[in-house]
Amino acid sequence: METWADLVAAEDVLLFVNAAITSTGQREFHSEAGEQRMSLDFLHAYMLENYRDLYAATLALNINDHNAALIVRRLLESASEATFEQRRAEGRLIARRLADLPPPRVYRLFRALRRAGVNNRRTRAIMRDWLAARPDPAFDAVKYRGGVKSAARHAHLPLAADLGPFLFAPVGRRGEGFRTPLLDAWRRAHYEQSAVYELPYTVAEGFAAKHGIDRAVFLERIAPRLTRLERLRLQEAARARGPEAFQAVRADLAAMPLTRLATYVLSLPLDERAARRAELTAALRAAALRTAGARAGTWGRVAAVLDDSFSSFGSVRKRRRPLAVALGCHFLLEALASDFTPLWLSGRGDPLLLYPYGPTPLGERILDALEHRPDRLVIVSDGWENAPPGLAGEVLRVWRTRLDSDRRTGVVHLNPVYEAADFDVRRLSPAVPTAGVRDAEDLPTLVEFARFAEGRTGLTELRAHLDARVRHFLKEAPPA
Repeated sequence: METWADLVAAEDVLLFVNAAITSTGQREFHSEAGEQRMSLDFLHAYMLENYRDLYAATLALNINDHNAALIVRRLLESASEATFEQRRAEGRLIARRLADLPPPRVYRLFRALRRAGVNNRRTRAIMRDWLAARPDPAFDAVKYRGGVKSAARHAHLPLAADLGPFLFAPVGRRGEGFRTPLLDAWRRAHYEQSAVYELPYTVAEGFAAKHGIDRAVFLERIAPRLTRLERLRLQEAARARGPEAFQAVRADLAAMPLTRLATYVLSLPLDERAARRAELTAALRAAALRTAGARAGTWGRVAAVLDDSFSSFGSVRKRRRPLAVALGCHFLLEALASDFTPLWLSGRGDPLLLYPYGPTPLGERILDALEHRPDRLVIVSDGWENAPPGLAGEVLRVWRTRLDSDRRTGVVHLNPVYEAADFDVRRLSPAVPTAGVRDAEDLPTLVEFARFAEGRTGLTELRAHLDARVRHFLKEAPPA
């Protein structure tokens, strides 16, 4: 039998998970960055104090990198408050999650721990093991030199071969050269242009500016060293410099992550999207099919209400992010469904030509979707209904209590925007579950997780779900 305290705990955990998925402490359409950070900091402090085990277990969920780093930092800062068993479980989760985080974020985390004076044995061991697992220490030393230097100094790590002199020796000694080719290329790049093209792009770019190398020539020659995402960011700038520069850095769009690709598509002018319709649509569908995997075509009849109202612009820091998530969900649901009915709030039928515009008539579009009697209805919106306010909640209440009380149609609301004032994502109705969403790729997992938000399951079932996710997470091999 679930107690009142258990139900409150389950609600608190769901509240935090929604925040940890959606909020990055940056400005949103309806709230400033300061409000976001203050609200998020309170939730982290509250969870750490009251539900430490569950707080650590959320590292195994699809929370965003910003919140994963915050959880790791708070767990390490408060290590003295944890039991031996808690520290052991947390250590495994932290090590596994750090393996998934982008290296720049991990180095920023290590610097934050150093500034906070966190230097216990577990922290040093975690830093040592993470650095030891890096595939190319010389690459990290060149690309993230300050971060590697700070971590090595803070954790008192021994450095092999040339790394010690490269990071800590006086400038004058670097003229003696290094045995490691990449480190020596960095030394030679100060006075030798050909060495610039042996370096990572972000490092080489500074040397190219120093030597006055023509931008088109630089892009063409550095192209083999570009990462997939660097190619995507540089592609449009290279296009303006001529076909040769563009072809050199052209990205394979079909290999891009779905939400990242949707963001790129929405950044293009409408005329260009229309001209490249076949290419962009094929890339989005390929990314969606890759994400759907074995689940492709298994969801039956699916209807989706997708928000392209003016508030889907997001903010200057997260430009068009809510709309990009909705666009990614459109193509992923198309792949998952055997029969798919998309309904955009604006009434536009061409997903490739979307832009943030107009009011938010959620209630009307939900009525349109329910007329199709789908097996699943997925609503992707920030929940700020205004045409008229409250209609969506009333439609969903009547549908759930009067017309579909046996739940033949599964309804879920996915919200990509954190509401700082409410410490949660904005909900449309108590009658349907709401979950936060950061990336369209997480949609299948979140639709499953959203059942906990219906209030019909308690802490025991939620703990069992988290334990299963933790076991699966720890068994997974980290990406190479």
